[in-house]
Amino acid sequence: MDRRAFGLGAMATLSLTACAKAGPRFLTYDGPEVTSLVVNKGARKLYLLHHEKVLREYDVDLGFAPRGTKTKKGDGRTPEGSYLIDRRNPRSRYHLSLGISYPNSQDIAQAKAAGVNPGGDIFIHGQPNLRSELKRARKTPDWTAGCIAVKNYEIEEIYAMVNKGTLITLRP
Repeated sequence: MDRRAFGLGAMATLSLTACAKAGPRFLTYDGPEVTSLVVNKGARKLYLLHHEKVLREYDVDLGFAPRGTKTKKGDGRTPEGSYLIDRRNPRSRYHLSLGISYPNSQDIAQAKAAGVNPGGDIFIHGQPNLRSELKRARKTPDWTAGCIAVKNYEIEEIYAMVNKGTLITLRP
């Protein structure tokens, strides 16, 4: 088994394990629980926290129109507000991904009042699996349609550390 020190002290490690005979391999995590995530859009940072303590920090790319909060489908913005990690996708087009519970009831109400579709399918994810999409992503920062993108090895760590139901706060 390949054990990698994770920089969180002697007790926190990530391990690489095979999930199925021919299936993908995933990291496992045995450190402090990630109790919340915070995205600071202006600083282009994602923080994984155990209560008030920062466990990990990552640089991120955002939607192609990163200023302001997401208001409608196709606007290229990354949402702002508090949501939950609501799904895990091991077969993502973007290496691995964790779903964010956007839109919430407030987002839906605001979009309805404006007569627009609020959009959805917002994720924290890795890099594109398709070469043509990867080439585009490497050319410019903030290349997603509204998601939060990290490097592939980083989403592997995040995927191992973050459970479904974890709070995520996205700040301007």
